Amino acid sequence: MKKLVGAAVVAGMSITGAGTANAEVSANISLTTDYVFRGVSLSDGEPAIQGGFDWSNDKFYAGVWGSSIPDGMELDVYAGFTPTLGMAEFDLGVIGYFYPGADDDDAEFDYYELLAAVEMPLTERFSLGGGIYHSPENYGETGEATYFEINGTFAASEALEFTAAYGNQSIEDADGEDGVDVTDDSDYNTWNIGGTYAYHGFSLDLRYHDTDIDEGSDIEYYTYGPSSYDERIVFTIGREL
Repeated sequence: MKKLVGAAVVAGMSITGAGTANAEVSANISLTTDYVFRGVSLSDGEPAIQGGFDWSNDKFYAGVWGSSIPDGMELDVYAGFTPTLGMAEFDLGVIGYFYPGADDDDAEFDYYELLAAVEMPLTERFSLGGGIYHSPENYGETGEATYFEINGTFAASEALEFTAAYGNQSIEDADGEDGVDVTDDSDYNTWNIGGTYAYHGFSLDLRYHDTDIDEGSDIEYYTYGPSSYDERIVFTIGREL
């Protein structure tokens, strides 16, 4: 699982050819103190190394991204279309989440999401956005899952940017097919706020994350336990390649 928009700003090189006008290939690598996805630590509170490659042209993009996790690695493959309507920029795409080497005998770990997002600049420095991510069959055979998010960005300067987001993750059967249905809680809210500073090809991101997951709820079975969804501050350093 991953955030499509990461802290690292990637550098690219132009390529040309039939159907690839204005195309760009880019790469990035980063080190984070904790891999947090939608408010939940997927690295069990430990540091993670991450990186990926992207291809894009005027309206289309595709890429691959990976992160270390306690049981091995996560590999994400994604593609999408970014049309514009007036000042609004849309993102319509699909993301596949894969866990190479994971044991799938009892549960299907690999899954995909469809996404629809939009971003609208309100001033030269401030923009608002939102998105919907839907999986017909979520991680670990937990049924359908949908994530809604609203977010904002404020560019304090050319080098410093502040961002914040508030989201809701709902999961049809969060404790899985063999769960005990402790409660009826099938969703949780999550929020984060932080700043990213660009410095000589590096990006430095400091961010606060939290959720309203209750201990003992069905949603907790989807996590590594209370230590993975409690509030936390995460530092990430990224580098252009």
